[in-house]
Amino acid sequence: MKYAIIPVTPFQQNCTILWSEATMTGAVVDPGGDIDRIVRAVERAGVTLEKILATHGHVDHVGGVAELARRLSLPVEGPHPEDRFLLDGMERQCLMFGFPVTQGFTPDRWLADGDTVTVAGETLAVLHCPGHTPGHVVFHHAPSKLAVVGDVLFQGSIGRTDFPRGDHAALLESIHTKLLPLGDDVAFIPGHGPMSTLGQERRHNPFLND
Repeated sequence: MKYAIIPVTPFQQNCTILWSEATMTGAVVDPGGDIDRIVRAVERAGVTLEKILATHGHVDHVGGVAELARRLSLPVEGPHPEDRFLLDGMERQCLMFGFPVTQGFTPDRWLADGDTVTVAGETLAVLHCPGHTPGHVVFHHAPSKLAVVGDVLFQGSIGRTDFPRGDHAALLESIHTKLLPLGDDVAFIPGHGPMSTLGQERRHNPFLND
């Protein structure tokens, strides 16, 4: 599975396009804003979008979902229903973080641990990884050894847990029980900043080696 990362919003959030070279169809993960930029990147790649995937309900990740879904008539899958309070409070989030006011949304499909999503005929596993938010999910494509982890794990760091319903202990448990067992050779796209591998973080991330 191919991918392209488009940093969007003043928070430089990693919006990701996933697609199959065989079909040139795919999905966009976490379109947080700057929708015109995302659409241009999709067009440059020659990809036809099938759906939108959302890892969690923070505005920098999903602030553009409603507009992009409406513009391109795309269904939305994710996050887990524990993040409903964040989607329902999108306007409040926008005002809190200085984003243009945008609509909340209800996904066409809420996701749960153990679910799968289909992108371009490929199957991605859904892992519920609470801690940064209670309804955070991760998407793992085993054949590509690739995971899109949102704000659970970063190169050299982990997600913040000082937002409403954040839970530091739950976040560490998610990383240790859901992500690291995927294998050291799995590369991951975080919600912000550069990519890394699970092995690199298992060995060197100071938050995982206290």
